[in-house]
Amino acid sequence: MRIKTLLIANRGEIACRIARTARGLGIIPVGVHSDADAKALHVREIGRSLRIGAGPAAESYLRIDAVIAAARQAGADAIHPGYGFLAENADFARAVEAAGMIFVGPTAGTLERFGDKASAKKAAIEAGVPVIPGVERVMSDPVQIAQAVREIGPPVLLKAVGGGGGRGQRLVENEVTLAADIEGALREAKSTFGSEGLLLERFLPAARHVEVQVAGDGNGHVVHLFERDCTLQRRHQKVIEEAPAWGLPRPLLDRIAQDAVRLAEALNYRGLGTIEFLVTGEKYFFLEVNPRIQVEHPVTEAVTGLDLVALQLRIAEGAGLGLTQDQITCTGHAVEARLYAEDPTMQFAPSTGRITVLSLPGDLRIDSGVEIGDSVSPFYDPMIAKLIIHGPNRKTALARLARVLDHVAVDGVETNRAFLAALARDADFARMEVHTRWIDHRIEALTAAPQRSDARLWQAAAGVLFVTRGRANGDPNPWRNRDRFTGWRLGLGGGLAEAGQRVMLARPGAQGEELRVSPVGSDGRFVVYGADATPLALTAAELRCGHWQITQDGETTMITTRINGETIEIDTPDGRHLFQAAPPLAFAEIDSAADRTLLSPLTGTIVKVLVREGAPVAAGEVVAILESMKLEISIKAMVSGVAKSISISQGAMVDRGQPIAEIAPIDSEGS
Repeated sequence: MRIKTLLIANRGEIACRIARTARGLGIIPVGVHSDADAKALHVREIGRSLRIGAGPAAESYLRIDAVIAAARQAGADAIHPGYGFLAENADFARAVEAAGMIFVGPTAGTLERFGDKASAKKAAIEAGVPVIPGVERVMSDPVQIAQAVREIGPPVLLKAVGGGGGRGQRLVENEVTLAADIEGALREAKSTFGSEGLLLERFLPAARHVEVQVAGDGNGHVVHLFERDCTLQRRHQKVIEEAPAWGLPRPLLDRIAQDAVRLAEALNYRGLGTIEFLVTGEKYFFLEVNPRIQVEHPVTEAVTGLDLVALQLRIAEGAGLGLTQDQITCTGHAVEARLYAEDPTMQFAPSTGRITVLSLPGDLRIDSGVEIGDSVSPFYDPMIAKLIIHGPNRKTALARLARVLDHVAVDGVETNRAFLAALARDADFARMEVHTRWIDHRIEALTAAPQRSDARLWQAAAGVLFVTRGRANGDPNPWRNRDRFTGWRLGLGGGLAEAGQRVMLARPGAQGEELRVSPVGSDGRFVVYGADATPLALTAAELRCGHWQITQDGETTMITTRINGETIEIDTPDGRHLFQAAPPLAFAEIDSAADRTLLSPLTGTIVKVLVREGAPVAAGEVVAILESMKLEISIKAMVSGVAKSISISQGAMVDRGQPIAEIAPIDSEGS
């Protein structure tokens, strides 16, 4: 059956990406959106979109009835679920077909088989694929789970039977945290996947994560599209993916691919799927099956030259695979980094807000679901973009990725950009001497603020650019146009350090520093004094709009700049820099008493309150656990004291920045 109109039952970058391929095939794409996404990029890019409910996913993107109704209204022949949401929901697949439409994905029976981890593991055993040792039955009783963990012996991985995509996993490393780990795993399994059932598996501490992309026509014909390496993970969430799996023997990878194909053939697999393995030494073990398109599919597209969404649609139309195994080749090396709106300094908590700056390099593939002015909401995955590099070899691809990340600039939300750049340059990662827990063991070093020798130069240049932005008739001397700098004043005194124009600059998320910018000539020469009064002399000349020549100590650098309101963006050969400018008082230090007011870092739901009113609290102690964007965030006290004015309870919804408790000084306990 030829698909003429395709409803895309998803949002963000994957909805945009599916729409582009559909349009290229002559298929009319139609989107869906929640109230929170009414003005989202996927709505704008697809062109036609139907409302399916309120902001929370449970009231929109997870509503089978609403999606089916939208598809009928659109006159759709087929529905593509993307990944996440309803992509692996067997009831949804049945409902689509019952409505007379094509479900672009595996059959409902396959989704049931692989959506349940216990059933998937059984299928692997039946197909002769090696599996990780553990407890085969599903367990939900905390006492029995604890006993089984002790019998297996830590480390043991607790896995939600309905989990996927790295979600629903807890690692038990010792007896001390056993009870809390079990409680947390059961709670997450129930709240996220609707079932408290857990599987127990021995944890492989030094394994690599290798997955095989397969495609089947539903009639027993299955091919593999080589493998991807997804070893770089943080708390079981993939961070950087690549293809092929570098550094492993090709005979070993061929055996893994053959097992993946055999498992898919055993079930007459239809559509795209990813079969995941853990590899340790010369041994490998089946992990799980993701019966859908993956977030990291672009790296496979890069090395094979295939459009995987086009392949999905071809299979869904009943046209078969259209290719044989010997026609599929792997060329070069590809890497993908996931740029997220998240704060590495706050346990990588999602960062919500409006994106005021978004500058991404143009010499690579970028799959994104947001633009400048869009907002990252608390309801969905906070991905900003996927950055995909394809090079002739791995060394070149990683070097290009590092350079690309240096030239990414985002403001309005925190991001993991610097963290990704640190990974791309890490020597252990370059040698592939890593495992699935490697990031967790080195998190402090990887998230430490990078020290750059040119940081002060670009801060000084930003100060000069900001105070000269109002010059009239090309006059580089801002002091002859002081009326344009409302709220700014010259310092008093005879020296240049005191007489300079004052400006306060801060990098996003950092404390501001006061600078004084003093002119020493009419030819664009300036002296900039920092907080310690150390001078830095430079010459700044604008060659054409936004293009400047900066000279310092005889070295000249060409930069491009953009000033938007109080935001200064500088793109240099070595990277992109963002600064926020403001009058000095705007960056006044927050009174230390603010540390005693505990605020919610995000919008979400309180899943547990761990202290009671009037109880003593130590600095660093967890006061409450917040769930936001499917992540559990521990809210900790900044100082020691006594818990007062606790305004939350289990199940309560809180907004970002909402006060939830006060940590009063110990001596005020009786007041």
